[in-house]
Amino acid sequence: MRENERVSDTTPAGDSAQPSTPAQPEQVTVRRAPKIPAFLVVGGFLGFLGTLIATSLFPADEEVGFATLVAYFSVYGITIGVLLGAVVGIVLDRRSRKRARTLQAEREAVDPAPVEGELEQ
Repeated sequence: MRENERVSDTTPAGDSAQPSTPAQPEQVTVRRAPKIPAFLVVGGFLGFLGTLIATSLFPADEEVGFATLVAYFSVYGITIGVLLGAVVGIVLDRRSRKRARTLQAEREAVDPAPVEGELEQ
């Protein structure tokens, strides 16, 4: 092996190739949980769109300008949208906990495939 090549062993030092005892089945809970950050981002975007629509319904002050009004009111619209997105995400997360299933699962130890040839850096 050359100096710049390294092979790392991914198995812990105490593990052997053959398991000493058969795997015991365990009970695990499986559920489809929503991704909360996605709800926050979508809620913020919808809050911005709502602010843009609400601001465009009224005439803008010539001294301030339309863009400044949209930017100012977006602080409120985005905040409200993120809060509503969080509430929807939490409600769906609670709902998914009620539909969770308990299944039997076994752990298996899998040895990594042997590495042949040179490793790329």
